[in-house]
Amino acid sequence: MSANLSYFDLTGKVAIVSGGATGIGRGISEGLAEAGALVVVCSRRFDVCEAAAQEIAGKTGAQVVPVSCDVTKQDDIDSLVQEVLRKFQAIDVLVNCAGVGGSERPILKMEEADWDGVLAINVKGAYSMSRAVVQPMVERGAGGRIINVASVGAVIGYANMSAYCASKGALLQLTKVMALEWIRYGILVNAILPGYFSTPMNNEFFASDVGAKVIRNSVPMKRLGRVDEIKGLAILLASQASSFMTGSAVVIDGGYILI
Repeated sequence: MSANLSYFDLTGKVAIVSGGATGIGRGISEGLAEAGALVVVCSRRFDVCEAAAQEIAGKTGAQVVPVSCDVTKQDDIDSLVQEVLRKFQAIDVLVNCAGVGGSERPILKMEEADWDGVLAINVKGAYSMSRAVVQPMVERGAGGRIINVASVGAVIGYANMSAYCASKGALLQLTKVMALEWIRYGILVNAILPGYFSTPMNNEFFASDVGAKVIRNSVPMKRLGRVDEIKGLAILLASQASSFMTGSAVVIDGGYILI
C-alpha cells in the first residue's frame, strides 16, 4: 500500500533557521533540506554556518545558504531578511533556534549581565527575528510558519537556571500571542519543547558519571535524544501536515516530563 506524503513536501519553500549550524538547529536545518526546502542557515559565526551549509547540501542535494546573523542585533536581522528576499523573493518558514543556557548559578548570585544576555538571545532574539520575517509574509499574503524552539525548561523549573527557564517560559507565551495575532494572515506559530539531546554543548557533561546518572534517573527512555530525531517534528510544523495547528507546544523528551 502506498501513501501520499505530499503534505510533508517542502519543495520550493524558503526556510530560515537561526542557530541552524549546530546542535538541534543543525538537525532541523538538515531535516527541512531533506524535505525539499531551500534552507538559510544562520548564526553569529559565518565559518561555522558555511561548513554546516556545505555538509547539509552535500548530504541532501538541497540548496543551503550560510548567512552570518547575531539575533541580538537588529541591523543583522534586517540585513538577513533583505538578503533572503532579494535572492529568493519569499520567506515561508522561520525557525527560531538560536539560544543559550547561560551561567548556572543561584538567583542571589546572578549577575545582571548574565540575566540580560540570556533573555536577549532566547526571547528578544526570537521576537525580533519573527517581527522582521512576518512583515514581508503579511505583505506577500501567502501565509507562513514560525517555529520557536523552547525547552521543557519552559514548564519545569531547574535550580540555578533562572534566566534560562524564565526565557523559555516567556518564549512559550510569546508563541501563543504570535499565534493569536497572526492567524488572520495564515501564519501558523508553534513551539518545540526539547528535553535532553546530544549536542556539542552538553556531550561532555552527559559523558560524565553525573550526567549519565541524570539520564538513567530522569529519562524513561534511558538515553539522550539524537538531533536527527527532531527532524520529523520540524518538518511537520513547517509543512501543510500541520495546517490545523497553531499555538501548540510539542514536547519531545523521551518521556522526561512524565516523572
